Formats: sequence, structure tokens, C-alpha cells
Amino acid sequence: MGTNRKVVLARRPQGLPTDSDFRIEEETVGEVAAGHVRVAVEHLSIDAFIRTVLEESSYHPSVAIGETVTAFGVGRVVESQAPELAVGDAVRGPVLAQTLATLPARYVERVDAERAPLTAYLGVLGLTSGVTAYVGIRDVAAVRPGETVVVSGAAGGVGSMAGQIARIDGARVIGIAGGAHKAKHLVEELGFDAVVDYKREDVAARLRELAPEGIDVFFDNVGGELLDVVLDQIRVGARVVICGAISQYDGDVSKGVRGPALYLRLAERNARMEGFAVNACPPEQLAKAEAALAGWLARGEVRLHEHVEQGLEHFADALGVLFTGRNLGKLLLAV
Repeated sequence: MGTNRKVVLARRPQGLPTDSDFRIEEETVGEVAAGHVRVAVEHLSIDAFIRTVLEESSYHPSVAIGETVTAFGVGRVVESQAPELAVGDAVRGPVLAQTLATLPARYVERVDAERAPLTAYLGVLGLTSGVTAYVGIRDVAAVRPGETVVVSGAAGGVGSMAGQIARIDGARVIGIAGGAHKAKHLVEELGFDAVVDYKREDVAARLRELAPEGIDVFFDNVGGELLDVVLDQIRVGARVVICGAISQYDGDVSKGVRGPALYLRLAERNARMEGFAVNACPPEQLAKAEAALAGWLARGEVRLHEHVEQGLEHFADALGVLFTGRNLGKLLLAV
């Protein structure tokens, strides 16, 4: 028995989520049913997709008014009625935005806290960060040595990893991020070749300077006007990977987003634009990605800064940090 604190959806946000869109509820938890476990949640992954599930209609299952908000997280098993998991096991999974998650054991995965810190299983080794970046760079873009790769949202959890993986694969990597401190981090600590600071520089002009022969791969996390800027500078045979469009997530995404006006550059330059959803990948593809990431992490070939916000009551604030670009690296919430 114990008390669970959870974030429930009070109303559908209009624009960026605020405190008034959520409420914190407390409940006394009962016995754990057969085949289930109870997890003491330690950290939540604050991801862009969370904004989309707050809408009435969403690609991911929508959160109903009064329901606990969707989120991935890590923690430790405190009660178990499943033979495959024991008390004390470290796990990750869709624990939701709460302090005690009681769910079927099959929904969570045991992780090795000796191999890497628990938070790494949401970041470098996480489905929505490192694994997403790996699939986009390796499997969708198929980056080749010597190519010029541009990554938008480059200082975020996915962008930071995408640029590092492209660098490992022999590409010349240009990030697009906002702020001198982010640019310095990407170049000096993560090995990006150059960064365009969209807050201080003309992105189109700067990209022409940095990639005068054009762009081979664009890994896009931002969408909107920036997508058109880069489409205008792609090379023949380029690949544009649509990972996300965070610039479009401040409204009802189900009613449409701003698409590219310069999509004909794809035809003119025999290029392709392809989107992907990592949750649609087969398990063996995800396992391959995580194995590669774990090896790079152990050898110090990749790293991911963690920006940690504190307290479940600051869930809305954490989303605000993400959607205003105030985070550096992977954004987490310590519950």
C-alpha cells in the first residue's frame, strides 16, 4: 500500500501547455494483481510527442480529460507479482507521469544499471532519443562518408545524438540551434563541424557559406519555415528525414501543420523526403540500434548532456522548457 501522485489532464491546452491544463491528484494504491508490477518512478522523459497526445485526436493514443498524462520513464520495482521481475530491478517503460506506476510486467523492460546510469536509458539508449536518432541516420538517411549532414534542433536529445552518429559514419555535420552556448557545446564537446545559430544568424545565408555545394542529408526535428530554407539548398540525390516538427506543436496538430512550399525541390533534384516513427520499427531493429549505442557510450564516442527539471508538480514547466528551446541535451523530470 502507498500513495501515488499523478499528473492528470484537466483541459486541452490552447497553445503551449500551462499549469492550469493539468492537476496533481493523489490516490491510495491497492494490491498488485497477478502478472503486474509496481514501479517507483525516478525520472520521466520529456518528449515532444507528449504535446500531441494532449489533443483530442492524435497519432499516438490521446489522453482523455481526467486521465494520467503519457510519459516514458525509469525507476525500480517495489512490488512484483510477475516471476520475470523482482523487487529492486531497474526498469523503463510507459510509466506515465506519476510517482508509482502499477502496470502489467510486459509493459516494462529490465535494464542494467551497472552498464549505464538509469537516466541513460531515456537518453543515449532511449527509444525517443538515441534509438530514434540511430534509426533516422543509419536506416532512413543511410549517411555515407564525406556527405554533408544538417541537423535541426541539434542541441536537443535527438538532434545531439543524430549529429554524433552522422559524425561516426564519416559525415561532415552542421547543426542548427539557438544560442552561443549551444553552438559551443555542439562543436567543442560533441564534435559537430559547425553550427548555425538561428537566433543570431541568417540561416539560409550561413548554410550557403558552410555548404556551398549543397546539403546531402537533412535530419529535421523542427519543420515549418526552416524546412523550406534547407529544401532550397539540397543537392541532387539528397535525403530529407522527417523526425519531428516541434515548431508546429503549439496548436492542434490533428487539424494540420504548415507543410513545405518548396517540396518540388525534391523532384527537381531527384531527392527524397521520408518520415519515420520509431515505435513502428521491429524489435530486432531497435535492439541493433541500442547495442551500437551502448558500445559507443562505453567507449566514450557519444555523450548526451542531461537537463533535469525537479518535481512532478513542475510537469507543465518542463514541457515549456522543451517547447521554448531552453534545454541543452536530453530533458528529464525528476519526480
